[in-house]
Amino acid sequence: MKKISRQTKIIATIGPATESEEMLAKLINEGVDVIRLNMAHADHDWIRIISKRIRSVGQELNREPAIMMDVKGPEIRTGYLHEELEIKKDDLLDLVFIAQPNPPTADGIWQIEVNYDKLSEHIKEGDTVMVDNGLIQLEVLDSSAERIRCQVQQDSILKSRRHVNLPGIETGLPSLTEKDRRDSLVGIECMHDYFALSFTRDADSVDLFRSFLRDNGSDAQIIAKLEDHKGVNNLQEIIQSADALMVARGDLGIECAFEDLPIIQRKAVGACLAAGKPVIVATHMLESMIESPVPTRAEISDVANAVNEGADCIMLSGETTTGKYPIECVKMLTRIASRMEEEIQPGLTKELKLFRPKAKMLRSAAMLAMRLDNAAVLVFTRSGDLAAKLGALRPNGAPLFAFTDVKGLHRRLRLIWGIEPFLMNFYQDPELTIQSAIKRLKEGDWIKEGDQLVTVTNAFAHSKIVESIQIREVEF
Repeated sequence: MKKISRQTKIIATIGPATESEEMLAKLINEGVDVIRLNMAHADHDWIRIISKRIRSVGQELNREPAIMMDVKGPEIRTGYLHEELEIKKDDLLDLVFIAQPNPPTADGIWQIEVNYDKLSEHIKEGDTVMVDNGLIQLEVLDSSAERIRCQVQQDSILKSRRHVNLPGIETGLPSLTEKDRRDSLVGIECMHDYFALSFTRDADSVDLFRSFLRDNGSDAQIIAKLEDHKGVNNLQEIIQSADALMVARGDLGIECAFEDLPIIQRKAVGACLAAGKPVIVATHMLESMIESPVPTRAEISDVANAVNEGADCIMLSGETTTGKYPIECVKMLTRIASRMEEEIQPGLTKELKLFRPKAKMLRSAAMLAMRLDNAAVLVFTRSGDLAAKLGALRPNGAPLFAFTDVKGLHRRLRLIWGIEPFLMNFYQDPELTIQSAIKRLKEGDWIKEGDQLVTVTNAFAHSKIVESIQIREVEF
């Protein structure tokens, strides 16, 4: 049996450091499973070019990664400044909604434009406003339709177009902006496999986006990004409605208390495992490696913790977009993940609820594969559900081979823990389909003589088709 380097999947975000054919090939050869395109920093022409390039390189290497478009979502930003501002603790600062002369004003109060003219309707005295990814903290003194007066809480440097967070405050911003719709149409045109929905607040947000995708001819799956208090409060309904969840720790760490972040992550991963839905842990995994060839010891522990908790995927952002060591980052994730997986005691997730008879058979198949020597699980799927449930059981150490005849699904299956997907035509006779799959695994050197395949499949019995678990010993 070919040794699987790791069962935890890796997502890499593409940018200037990795957009060339050469770098894409290196990423894919190092085992990157999903390519992320971040619409906060991409235009439509680039998306069309890079999507075609990813597909081409993947086909040449016979290992096609899935493509995920991460839509920007609703956001509040400060306006353009002619120069950086050096603001001091206890300075007064007005957030205004119409462009003003370059600050400060004559009475010494800074005036900073924000792009959301209804912000004052949601802000009150005593609230906290966080600017520039939480680096600048403002306390609200007064809020009116004309301006929101704040007091600066520490010495800071303010630059143009900084992101604004409102911890614990709900806004009236739409869950899907016009920019998101325009961007998504390009992703649909390029046949992207996943769309990540930023600042997912509830199931309605997911359902609205799904309707938009289906109305425009896309069967892509939706990854809900957990990024604020409302999303955390509605975690269960979001997981049920979405196809997968991303614990996006950047904004989540600003919107929620720092000390709550690890608890939210652990609960989110556990809830996804129980529901049989893939879960991604993202942001700042190896942040120091943007500039350094080695990670910090804390980052190593953070990655190891995500693997140990049971995340399907761990994700790289700036590390592979503009970082100096993108390939080294992927190798580092593989090293940490594979080492942690060696230490995890073999066993199946008990929290996962399986209802359909065929799905329940997966638990027995996975247990068999773990107890047999040189064994793997072989499943056939057209919806992806069986593969998702199999991965969610977490049969650590047993390779999981999933075959489908649905083009596109073979890429989407790459998001799921442990699943190695294959695209292959199915036959009406289940036995011919099994033999064809075994032949494909032999040709790819995935299996060798004497290996055992635990197969969940249909079988003919007295002219009827029945569900079965079969053990096939590989012969050459």
